[in-house]
Amino acid sequence: MGERQQIGDHSRLQPFIEIMDSTLRDGEQTNGVSFLPHEKLVIARMLLKDLNVDRIEVASARISDGEKEAVKMICRYARQIGKLDSVEVLGFVDGHLSIDWIAECGGRVVNLLTKGSYKHCLQQLHKTPEEHIGDITRCIDYAISRGFDVNVYLEDWSNGMKDSIDYVFQVVDALKDKGVKRFMLPDTLGIMNPLQVIEYFRKMVKRYPDTHFDFHSHNDYDLAVSNSLAAVLSGARGLHVTVNGLGERSGNAPLSSVQVILKDQFNAKTSINENRLNDVSRLVEGYSGIAVAPNQPIVGDNVFTQVAGVHADGDNKNNLYCNDLVPERFGRKREYALGKNSGKANIARNLEELGLELTPEQTRRVTERITQLGDRKEMVTPDDLPFIVSDVLKHDAPEDKVKLVSYMVSSAYGLKPLASLKVDINGSQYEADSTGDGQYDAFVKALRKIYKDNLNRTFPILENYAVSIPPGGRTDALVQTVITWRNGNKSFKTRGLDADQTEAAIKATFKMLNIIEHDDYAAIN
Repeated sequence: MGERQQIGDHSRLQPFIEIMDSTLRDGEQTNGVSFLPHEKLVIARMLLKDLNVDRIEVASARISDGEKEAVKMICRYARQIGKLDSVEVLGFVDGHLSIDWIAECGGRVVNLLTKGSYKHCLQQLHKTPEEHIGDITRCIDYAISRGFDVNVYLEDWSNGMKDSIDYVFQVVDALKDKGVKRFMLPDTLGIMNPLQVIEYFRKMVKRYPDTHFDFHSHNDYDLAVSNSLAAVLSGARGLHVTVNGLGERSGNAPLSSVQVILKDQFNAKTSINENRLNDVSRLVEGYSGIAVAPNQPIVGDNVFTQVAGVHADGDNKNNLYCNDLVPERFGRKREYALGKNSGKANIARNLEELGLELTPEQTRRVTERITQLGDRKEMVTPDDLPFIVSDVLKHDAPEDKVKLVSYMVSSAYGLKPLASLKVDINGSQYEADSTGDGQYDAFVKALRKIYKDNLNRTFPILENYAVSIPPGGRTDALVQTVITWRNGNKSFKTRGLDADQTEAAIKATFKMLNIIEHDDYAAIN
């Protein structure tokens, strides 16, 4: 690591920090999260190939047959792309069992879980340090004899440094010349603060200056990212992260946050392709079922949305309200919220995006209407803007081109729901019926029939469907349905509000169909 220099000194060479992603192992310990084997493979492929993570920890040995199948699939893929050494599996001090299990899967790297505190060694294993060290040494010797790379976790290292530092040194002294590639130092219970991380890491680096140390943080005090960076400042060569901060209890350090702070605040180098951070976040969100908070840095839905009109005005004047976290860096774009705080600048930005030109007086009237809607806590999106403009200004733009004339949905015990509907599209009426897995599914399938059989047109793909109580609402009042659609290369959301969930979804669907019809009309004319 000859290029390693003091972080923060931009005049010197940048340090390189290894990133090890543990979403598929530690992240799967999130309550309620269990990835299927093929889901693990898809995530592993994106992490290794698209995001270019240095290493991934994909499972714990000897857990289940499904886990074994997943590890086999990942190792087979990694071997094909020349990255088998980047795939790691957690193994236990159990003689030959973990090593043989990993070898049967095609793996070649074991992360051996050992005890990093005297309390764990004595009270959990009921062994003396010498006995535990002997067991570890025999595992390491066997793994190396089978051609493995061996990394060693010192579980509960943070408490070990706090309460039994002599024990920690005894273990590392005994193992440092046994062929261990990396010592991985976890804050297993998430108890540390950055000052403690700096103190303890510096003691480790001073005593073992040529040893590669990783840091593995947990977020119980919301300090996982800060502690990770403190470790880098103090000599850590690698950091462990998870996508979206998944992990047991409060989770682990989020990959996206660690990456951008390393690069922007500490002038460190990593291998990460930042423009895929959002993609992998969405993938893991979908497979895990754990939603990303809208204000989650880097990957949250709202983090590149300016709400205050003064901010949009500043962006118009040499990007006064922008920092280094520009959305394009992560494959995203900046948006300007519409609501009571928008102001003319936000609305002008959105009109510009849509290619709509209004006079100052027209813009003022549209702004007033959006402010009124915001005062009633109604959600306004850029996709709503053309309809608000038409409504307020009474433009010559045609009214809805797609109208629901009538419909009926029904369900009965033991039978699939049935939908029958009549719609008016550009002045012509069409009827269809269909069954589905739910009332809305049946309704959409009937619509798809009309678009395919009568119009010979492709119906947009439904990418996501979310139901919530609107802000300020009550559980027995209205529901809001938000649907994400993909039409060709364009992805957008529409919303419907109603006391009935199916009706709200139908409103969102017809809003989408009218957006597409107006877009097609504009393209032709």
